[in-house]
Amino acid sequence: MTLQTYNEVPLPAFLYGTAWKKEATTRLVELAVESGFTAIDTANQLIHYQEALVGEALVALAEKGVTRESLFLQTKFTSAGGQDHRTPYDRSADFATQVRQSFESSLQHLHTDHLDSYVLHGPMTRRGLTPGDWEVWAAIEELYQAKKTRIIGVSNVSPDQLALLCAKAKVKPMVVQNRCFAVLGWDHQVREICAEHDIVYQGFSLLTANQEFLGAPPIRAAAARLRTGIAQVVFKFAMQIGMLPLTGTTDVQHMKEDLAVEKLDPLTAEEMESILAIGL
Repeated sequence: MTLQTYNEVPLPAFLYGTAWKKEATTRLVELAVESGFTAIDTANQLIHYQEALVGEALVALAEKGVTRESLFLQTKFTSAGGQDHRTPYDRSADFATQVRQSFESSLQHLHTDHLDSYVLHGPMTRRGLTPGDWEVWAAIEELYQAKKTRIIGVSNVSPDQLALLCAKAKVKPMVVQNRCFAVLGWDHQVREICAEHDIVYQGFSLLTANQEFLGAPPIRAAAARLRTGIAQVVFKFAMQIGMLPLTGTTDVQHMKEDLAVEKLDPLTAEEMESILAIGL
């Protein structure tokens, strides 16, 4: 299945996530691309990401013949509440200036003149959208309208926040990236809003957020039938419900196994139903 945003930008089937990789970021991004990943997810947030080291990997890959055009690059704007003292912008500046400064910093880090996807890392509060959130989103919309990024999106968002953004934004998000919990029906409320608005849902922490369910009988049985691993069943399930999964594996063999998921035989309707209900 080929995913496409509502503004007709084709998306890869899998994203390689670079959070928490620290000084290993450069090596792991190179390994991921050499293993077959064509899409990299990062953020301009030094607490959890090393965006500049992703850029170093891209330079090394370019020297090996991997072109910028062959890669899908996604990064994020993180507001001051999600940063430490090392903000990639002037935190005393207005929100629109912060977004522009962070975006330009990301372009420099990633050695590119445009992004494929630019994502708001999360609203400033857990409930509702603040005036600051709307200022940030308007600045992100401007980057999209100026064709500096092909798509825009939002991460770490609640159903209510997403519904509000879709209702009132000048340009609604093309992608949503959330931590995906089985106990919430694999984030079914947010996924329903995404389906209603033709937004592509990106799921992260599909394995780490659901450790207690990975050994569940329906997943084990599907893995045995398909002669594959538990992780691969979860990723196949995610793809079949229309999700774009992220993996952050540091193991080369797992990278290859994850990429092979797309070619696995489909899960049956019964298997899909059982896995959907696992955490409920």
